[in-house]
Amino acid sequence: MYKIIIALIFATATFSSTANTSKVNMRAGLWQLETTSDWLLLAPYIPPEQMKGIENLAKEYGLEMPQIENGSAVSQVCITQKMVAQQTLPNFYQEELGCTSNNATRDGNRYQVNFSCNSAELKGKGMAEGLITSAKSFSGTSTFKGVAQGASVNETADIDGKWISASCGNIATL
Repeated sequence: MYKIIIALIFATATFSSTANTSKVNMRAGLWQLETTSDWLLLAPYIPPEQMKGIENLAKEYGLEMPQIENGSAVSQVCITQKMVAQQTLPNFYQEELGCTSNNATRDGNRYQVNFSCNSAELKGKGMAEGLITSAKSFSGTSTFKGVAQGASVNETADIDGKWISASCGNIATL
């Protein structure tokens, strides 16, 4: 169950950001994503050996474990100039979780996208919506209702993204 918590962090952040078809061009470079969710309040209760397993799972997908504190997960992602030109962003766990996005719409700088997940570990539907506030920031909300490893999930996450620098440093592009 704990790895699903972390997977949902990445999935909800992804769906909030992959709908970026706004008329505002996001800047290429290093971005920080902060995801806030009630599920993240459970992180301090995850036993250390299970947390290590979650960290290893994230590394399998080329991700660093986000910093989790007080119900928020903070991670960094590299957005390339090519992604900016094509108005696409990294997919994180989307395919690995058996999730697909559809019905993406925008109105000015507002976006909305529906998504569904259908894998052995995660089944359900959700929606993300938000606002590209500038070339250096966006904010949104993602909801998901379904089943994660046999447990019912009805979760909402708030996501804020902000541009950090033009250089991604050692942060890999996904």
